[in-house]
Amino acid sequence: MSSGWTRCRELITELIRLPQSIRGGPGFHGPGSDHFDGQHFFNPGASAGRSFAAFLRWQLVRHAVKWPRRRENERVPASPPAPVAGEISLTFINHVTFLIQLPGLNILTDPVYSERASPVQWAGPQRVHAPGLAFERLPPIDLVFVSHNHYDHMDLATLRRLAAAHAPLFLTGLGNGAFLRQQGIMPVVELDWWEQTSLRGVQLVFTPAQHWSTRGMGHKNHTLWGGLWIASASNRLYFAADTGYSPWFGELRRRYGAPDLALLPIGAYEPRWFMREQHMNPDDAVRAHVDLGADTSVAMHFGCFRLTDEGIDEPALALARACAAHGLAPDAFHVPRPGETMLWRPG
Repeated sequence: MSSGWTRCRELITELIRLPQSIRGGPGFHGPGSDHFDGQHFFNPGASAGRSFAAFLRWQLVRHAVKWPRRRENERVPASPPAPVAGEISLTFINHVTFLIQLPGLNILTDPVYSERASPVQWAGPQRVHAPGLAFERLPPIDLVFVSHNHYDHMDLATLRRLAAAHAPLFLTGLGNGAFLRQQGIMPVVELDWWEQTSLRGVQLVFTPAQHWSTRGMGHKNHTLWGGLWIASASNRLYFAADTGYSPWFGELRRRYGAPDLALLPIGAYEPRWFMREQHMNPDDAVRAHVDLGADTSVAMHFGCFRLTDEGIDEPALALARACAAHGLAPDAFHVPRPGETMLWRPG
């Protein structure tokens, strides 16, 4: 029996044993919409996750490229500098965790500092490199965005640490609020697709994404997934979170204009028959960049946790090929290093 199938069986057993209180909470209850049928959220025009039978088929026939057990980060950075008026400071921590700094506002996206992206810390995907910015070096955090409830995005241990150390506002999609409050993670604001709030004069829009949600057996798509549009007087930034390639990128541009900076996933995409509708590959990410009309895009969701079958370096290599094929300038789509801080002055 393959080691992949053994790990899968262990995690399934653990998920079944999880109490309701930590499986994801009660979910969302409310009127139906064009992406909610009264019980479950869905993607208009696409599936919202594959069946359990398809998942088992993948586990039984998968041919995953081996990853290294550990990689050292290239450098240990100092605390990132605070931006001045008109600037965006962006620090890549790991996976999809970014520190986004605007003047007077510090934001963390899907913060994951745990060793494993898993319901338990003895099994499941284990990080290959340390976070690029240590938790203790974080500046005061004002806002934490949680895009959806998958374990590599909603890391309860990290969220509890942030609540205790920084007391930020937590922003997430419909159905996640009650669960986070059960875990002592608050205050929480829940939003539906295209709903918005603001903090310190910065507009925050919960944007559609083509994905799915689950945090335990039998709790599929009870909570909503999405990305984040951030707009200040000087800057427009888009964090796509997990998503397949979809018409939402063009719709976002029609509603809000082209972002100065787009954070787009490029990894966890093989095999395509299983991942296509929920995770972009590098060519999809380049097409999303073009649809958005972004000045610059930054890659994420690669090289930290082995979630799918491609090699650890393949997303970045494939992204370079896709950029060349689509005629993008070499600096149009950046692949960051853990701990790297990037500074933008749009316009």
